[in-house]
Amino acid sequence: MSKRLIKKPFPIFYAVIFIFTVTSFKTIANNNSSEINKKLPDRDYQAPAEESDQDLPPADDWMHSFHDTISNSVYQSAVWFDGFFSHDDSQEQTPQTTARIRLAWEPRSRDLAEFDTRFRVKVKLPHFKNKLDLILSDDSDDELSQLPLETSIKAKSEINDEPFAAAVRLIHTNTTEKFTDTRLGLSGGDIFLKSRHRSRYSWQDVHGFKIEPSVFYFLDDGLGARLLLEYDYQLNEKEQFRINYSIRGSESYSGIRWKHGFYHLQQIANDRAAVLGLLVEGERNGENGFLIDNYTLSYRYRFNALREWLFFDIEPFIEWPEEVDHKTTPGIALRVEGYFSKK
Repeated sequence: MSKRLIKKPFPIFYAVIFIFTVTSFKTIANNNSSEINKKLPDRDYQAPAEESDQDLPPADDWMHSFHDTISNSVYQSAVWFDGFFSHDDSQEQTPQTTARIRLAWEPRSRDLAEFDTRFRVKVKLPHFKNKLDLILSDDSDDELSQLPLETSIKAKSEINDEPFAAAVRLIHTNTTEKFTDTRLGLSGGDIFLKSRHRSRYSWQDVHGFKIEPSVFYFLDDGLGARLLLEYDYQLNEKEQFRINYSIRGSESYSGIRWKHGFYHLQQIANDRAAVLGLLVEGERNGENGFLIDNYTLSYRYRFNALREWLFFDIEPFIEWPEEVDHKTTPGIALRVEGYFSKK
C-alpha cells in the first residue's frame, strides 16, 4: 500500500511549539472569564484604526504584530501573483487571501513526542471573477470551517495524509446546494488532477444530506476515486447529530479504504463548541481481506480566546489501533490555530 509521508519538524521546533502552547493556555487561565466569553463581531480580523501600540499590553502588542505580519505577507504575494493577469492598471483589483496555521501536540500512551504542524493558504484571484483560486497546503481538509471534523485525530494508516501541495483550482459551480471544482497541481513531487462535485439536500429544516464524489489522477500513482456520504439531523438550534461514510480507492494500492464517523456536535456559546465522536476506519478487498485499522473515541472542545482569529483545541481521545492488536491507547491533543485573512 502506498503511503504519503509528512516531514516532521526539527526537535528545536518541538520546543517552540510546546512553549507557545503552554504560555497561551496559562494566559487564558489568567484572563477574565467575561473577556473570553464575549461575542466576537467578525472572524476576519481588522485592527481598529484608533488602536495604537501604546494602548496595547506587551502580549497583545506581540500578537497584533504577528497577525499583521502574516496577513500582509500573504496578501502582498497574492497581489503580485494576480498582477500577472492584469494589463490595465485602471482596472486594478485586490485579491482575497485566507491563511490558517495550526500547531499541535498529540501525545499518546506509547508515543509522547507526537507533534503536528499544518498550514493552508488560499488566494482568490479577482481578475478571473473569483472563479480561480491558488491553494498552498499540507492539509487534506478543503474547508476552513470553525470546527472541522476531518482534521481532528488522524490515524497513522490514513491514506490521504499528503505532503505539501500547490494547486490552481477552477470553480465551475458555487451555490448553496451545489459545488463543483477542478484542481491541477503538484503534491509530494507528483503532478495531480482532481475533480470534485458536492451536492447538499435538506428536508423540513431538520434533515440534511451531502453527497461528494471525486476522481483524481496522480502521474505516479495512477487513477483513483473517493465518495463521501453524510447525514445530519438537527436536534435543536445548538445540537446536531452527524453520520458520514467515505470510501477511497486507487491504482497505487490494493483494496478499498473506508471510514465511518458518528458525531454529536454542540454549539456551547458564540465562541465555544464541542464534538463527541466515534471514528472507525479500515480496508476491504485488499491483500488481508476485511481489516479494521483503528477505532477512535474522542471529545473535542474548541474555543476562541485572546483574539478573534485565535482558536484553541483540547481533545482527549482513546484509540484501539490494529498495529498494537487493538490495545487501548489513551491520549490528548492540544492545538493552537490562527486564521489570517485580508482583502
